[in-house]
Amino acid sequence: MDHPFGIDFGGTGIKGAPVDLEVGDFAHDRVRIDTPRPATPQAVADVFQQIVDSFPASSTPVGVTVPGIVRHGVVLSAANIDKSWIRGDADAIFTEALGREVHVVNDADAAGLAEAEYGAARGRKGLVMVITLGTGIGSAMIYDGILVPNSEMGHLELGGAVAEVTTATSAREREDLSWAEWSKRLTVYFRHLERLFTPDLFVIGGGVSKSWEKFGHLIEVETEMVPATLQNRAGIVGAALVAHRKAGTED
Repeated sequence: MDHPFGIDFGGTGIKGAPVDLEVGDFAHDRVRIDTPRPATPQAVADVFQQIVDSFPASSTPVGVTVPGIVRHGVVLSAANIDKSWIRGDADAIFTEALGREVHVVNDADAAGLAEAEYGAARGRKGLVMVITLGTGIGSAMIYDGILVPNSEMGHLELGGAVAEVTTATSAREREDLSWAEWSKRLTVYFRHLERLFTPDLFVIGGGVSKSWEKFGHLIEVETEMVPATLQNRAGIVGAALVAHRKAGTED
């Protein structure tokens, strides 16, 4: 059986695998290659081709996460990748390069969709906000299973500062904050999200979710809050899911 392919394009590594959407997991072990320097679209396309060629030939669609804002396949920001991506039609560039239908999606949006379909938010109705805590703060808003793309909740301003600068995992490490000190900042941030959106569920992702027992209970909010469950598989799984859904709507 052919499976849609997911590629997670990050600042340091590019990982990909075919995904079994029945179970929401890799159909084969993933392949990882270091992100090229500079990470231009053509250089990245060459790595994508190497990863895809590591698996049996297929014509299934490919989904790709991008660390930037994506609108209708066009990349609109490039904080951690080459500036030549900006305003580029990544869907078209990679479809031509790979000879397969390719759809790009913001990396946090892909992870959020995966958590909603297969992970911590599976079967949940209403508004789910998936927030990833890492170098910055990523976000995905999903309402009854439908993604509202490019929410960029890490860029909200709190107390005169951008939220992710003071509240991301990188801020805790940089300032050597205790879990309790950091959780006070997280409480302010998540209460702000509550006031703006009144979500039904927060799902907390990023590598720090593995340490959930150290800080999750210290965040004082009314909304139910749970850790993400797919961890580093979420990007690839979500990308493949996006490609499958988009290919289905365009048939």
